[in-house]
Amino acid sequence: MGKGDRAKSAREKIEQQRAADRVRERRKKLVTYVTAGVVALAAVGAGWWYAASRSQSEQAGEALAPITVQPDGAVVMAKEGVERPVVDVYEDYQCPACRELERVSGPTLKNLAAEGLAKVVFHPITIFSQEPTKSNSVRAGAAARCVTEGAKWMTYHDLLFENQPSEAGEGFKPDDLVAWGKDAGITDPAFAECVTSQKYAQAQLAYSQKIGDEQKIEGTPTIKVNGTAIDNGVAFTPQELRRTVTEAAK
Repeated sequence: MGKGDRAKSAREKIEQQRAADRVRERRKKLVTYVTAGVVALAAVGAGWWYAASRSQSEQAGEALAPITVQPDGAVVMAKEGVERPVVDVYEDYQCPACRELERVSGPTLKNLAAEGLAKVVFHPITIFSQEPTKSNSVRAGAAARCVTEGAKWMTYHDLLFENQPSEAGEGFKPDDLVAWGKDAGITDPAFAECVTSQKYAQAQLAYSQKIGDEQKIEGTPTIKVNGTAIDNGVAFTPQELRRTVTEAAK
């Protein structure tokens, strides 16, 4: 092998090594990103998926309990005079486990409130700290704050979960958030401007920080009954969730 061939071979080996290093770095970044992206999901524990997969959801009744949007962003669903038990639902519109909780146990929460068996309080927060999931969550949470009519808020809430984007890219884009508002029956002319300007983005972040600190929320979804967090196996099993809430009323 001549000097030129040896030099060429050395360059090829160096380039192959660099290519291998780039592949390893990309894999490392991917693992880091995926791990960060599912923090809120992992926080609820491995048991939720098993519980959800074995659960039989209730059929939500046609009539909902009155729904009131609070000034701080919380939303109360309860019949008049019902104060206990209080079921607090801490959720993030970008959180996949929250979407599954809504699918599996959402009807039970609606029914318990409609039957006068519980006061259900929703707390839409932003749990993610990494991008793009954080911004996705903030846009959705801020948009939901633009809805002041209770029944339409619930419809919009459900639509946000139904249209939850992937954690891998930008989602909950302003145009989509406005369009889903129309689907929810929102006719307020100020809604679109409220959404596109992200009027309540800072309020969403501040509320999330406040709730996270005060309630020691480490992941979403979290359900508390009379201030005590319940096991995710219970939260994702409608029959057990109903039993837990009704027993708390005794």
